[in-house]
Amino acid sequence: MRIEFLSVCGGLFISQQMLAQTDSIANTQELSDVVVTATNGIKSKFRADNTEIIGKGQLIRAACCNLGESFTTNPSVDVSYSDAATGARQIKLLGLSGTYVQMLTENIPNLRGAALPYSLGYVPGPWMQSIQVSKGASSVKNGYESTTGQINIEFLKPQGVDGVRANVYQDSELKTEVNLDGSIHLNDRLSTATLLHFENRQMDHDGNSDGFMDMPKLRQYNLMHRWAYVSPVWISQLMLRGLHDERDGGQSHKHANPALSEPLYSTSVKTNRYEMQWKNGFTINADHNTSVALMLHGSWHDADHIFGMTQYDVTQKNGYAQLMFETDFNDNHNLSVGASFNHDYYDERFNPLGTSANAESKVTKETTPGIYAQYTYKLGEKLTVMPGVRWDHSNRYGSFVTPRLHIKYSPSSVITFRASAGKGYRSPHALAENVTLLASGRDIIIDSDIKQEEAWNVGASIGMNIPISGKNLELNAEYYYTDFKHQMIMNLDGAKGEHTLSIENLDGKSYSHTIQVDATYPLLSGMSATAAFRLNDVKCTYDGVLRKKPLTSRYKGLLTLSYKTPLELWQFDVTGQLNGGGELYDQSRYPAYFQLQAQITRDFRNFSLYLGGENLTNYKIDNPIINSHHPWNAAFDATQVWGPITGAMAYIGVRFKLEKL
Repeated sequence: MRIEFLSVCGGLFISQQMLAQTDSIANTQELSDVVVTATNGIKSKFRADNTEIIGKGQLIRAACCNLGESFTTNPSVDVSYSDAATGARQIKLLGLSGTYVQMLTENIPNLRGAALPYSLGYVPGPWMQSIQVSKGASSVKNGYESTTGQINIEFLKPQGVDGVRANVYQDSELKTEVNLDGSIHLNDRLSTATLLHFENRQMDHDGNSDGFMDMPKLRQYNLMHRWAYVSPVWISQLMLRGLHDERDGGQSHKHANPALSEPLYSTSVKTNRYEMQWKNGFTINADHNTSVALMLHGSWHDADHIFGMTQYDVTQKNGYAQLMFETDFNDNHNLSVGASFNHDYYDERFNPLGTSANAESKVTKETTPGIYAQYTYKLGEKLTVMPGVRWDHSNRYGSFVTPRLHIKYSPSSVITFRASAGKGYRSPHALAENVTLLASGRDIIIDSDIKQEEAWNVGASIGMNIPISGKNLELNAEYYYTDFKHQMIMNLDGAKGEHTLSIENLDGKSYSHTIQVDATYPLLSGMSATAAFRLNDVKCTYDGVLRKKPLTSRYKGLLTLSYKTPLELWQFDVTGQLNGGGELYDQSRYPAYFQLQAQITRDFRNFSLYLGGENLTNYKIDNPIINSHHPWNAAFDATQVWGPITGAMAYIGVRFKLEKL
């Protein structure tokens, strides 16, 4: 009986055996009366690559208002502020920027390019069914852009539980969120769902008295509508989505120094984004799990940015298509082949420091067709070998080949070894992907011919499940190395002069070593604990000198405790993070710091109440904005943020559900 959908299609054909043979992900999916449920926050035992699944159970442990706040209890992914003016957040994986993580929504490349700087705020937490974090070289199925890993987001499905659910959130910074989703099963095969999100914060607060709002005023409207048709031989899913996001920050009359004669420095980001996604899967031979799938995705992203007198507007249009075929020759051999097509259109208007009367439009187009093949050999439960290769041709960068290899070996049920190696490529977009760097007075210098980024990634991990006193101790240790051949780097105050930002090609070495160990153990009945420690060694060459990567913490420690009462009416969650120190661009150091998060949840029959707090240690940067009292000076810089910019915050919320039984 088929109980697993093909992961690349986000819910299309493949048997349970394929879960062990391919990179298929164990999502929560429904097919008639069969339900497959993902484990919450543990390593996937079936995948050949090193993947952690963050399920609903872990997502609600920290309120999870959006994607950026979903990794509070995760030891592998770091989330920090990109700047102290717009409230944008960025992720880091394996010690490197989130630009090297391939972002997927239901296994389709998404949230790229112009959407990247603020993308963590575009995905509401209550919309997510699960998140899969894959480290290192990933499958060739989803493209060539993964260098340090992939993050795949699975949204709530129309074919899930029939009913209505709501989540209302309010915090001490006066941010209000309202989420509503409802699904209807029209018949045994056809279902539909609508997801709504509203977010609003209009608080004008300056906790460090630097004249700037600590967080921008924010308003967001987010809508998704979905359809799903599920039959024994054909599965089709259609998704339409629209988003409007406004962020207004900077100085305000309320906090600005009245003695200053300068005009107020303001920031503004206004974004409109629309998406369409259609996925179809057809079963050809159920006995051999032979299937073909067609996936189509299109997006239109328009964003207008103002940073003081600097203006940057960008429109990105993207079209993506993938056709794939997959089959089992027998229980030991699987083959997946496919072809993809990606087209990006960028229209950029850049007026640095208001120096031009009219900003010129710069249009960039890139069309990249590609083909791939991936073979999986499985010898029982002990050995899985998965080599893959793809060939792509860009009209801008020419042809390139992406090889990748995954090996999983389990000599017993206690221990599992994994190893991976592969290459990643990325087409850089200097301003579109790094627009938050414009929140400064620096002179922006961009190389005229930025090369396509290229890097190798190799890694290995050991996972152990050790029975102790009738309970299971999970131990994991991993090492990853990323080596760049070509890289686009941000060089601040370098050879091109003081108060400059040079976006240029790497000339020299750039690499990352990361070592991580973590352990999970149920201490008591209903109580589990996770402890983790990661060491980062990340270096890059600037002006001929190999030095530590700025704004990269040397280490990270994490401890989480979760406890449910015997009847599961109450749940208590506490997370502590120790973030190691690092260097700024001027090679001065910033210190290590500790943060504490906690949440209490009380479940009732049809609703639950939760109360919590973030950054309860109240640690924050004293001066997150350099030269904040003279923002029109070249020395002004709001982009060198290495820690929290706001202090302790409390929140309260309610989750409501009315589901059809």
